[in-house]
Amino acid sequence: MQDEYRTVAHEGVHETEINRSRFLCALAPAATEEEAQAFVARVRKEHPTATHNCYAYVIGADASVQKASDDGEPGGTAGVPMLQMLTRREMRYVVAVVTRYYGGVKLGAGGLIRAYGGAVGEALDALGTVTRRRFRLATVTVDHARAGKMENDLRSTGRAVREVRYGAAVEIEIGLPEADVERFTAWLADVSAGTAAFELGGEAYG
Repeated sequence: MQDEYRTVAHEGVHETEINRSRFLCALAPAATEEEAQAFVARVRKEHPTATHNCYAYVIGADASVQKASDDGEPGGTAGVPMLQMLTRREMRYVVAVVTRYYGGVKLGAGGLIRAYGGAVGEALDALGTVTRRRFRLATVTVDHARAGKMENDLRSTGRAVREVRYGAAVEIEIGLPEADVERFTAWLADVSAGTAAFELGGEAYG
């Protein structure tokens, strides 16, 4: 399992013009293949008069799902170079749609490959990427009297507090790098004088 992956910071569109053809690259994070396909369908609906709406997406931290479409461009000149740009940049959980409005000048196979791959590369640079790191979810349980101080201590030592739940006791959900679990357990026992309970959960990226 990957310890980290890169994805787009947010949804957005970047436009380039090559030989009078307009290339609009729409990028979005996508958690599932269904989300990626829904984004493709949405962009197509927004540009019904476009010459082509080519797409590529990579889903999974290990890039287990990869798909590309030339949408009527000559085979291998659009979707594949778009996909190659995403994988070369090590992007995951991301979908790219390049909408082309033909400007009357043929680009040739080499020109198309450069245009579609380049549109994705430029959009990634313009919109920005983020790195998500793998961590273990963990729950710290303390009594109400200690909860406020415990939450402050967690935040001040740079722990990622994800959620605080108030019940009979207070449960504070945090994210921990795998390598930090042992050190954290010792720290928690120390600051809570052994009164805090600690339970490890599953894995997530954040």
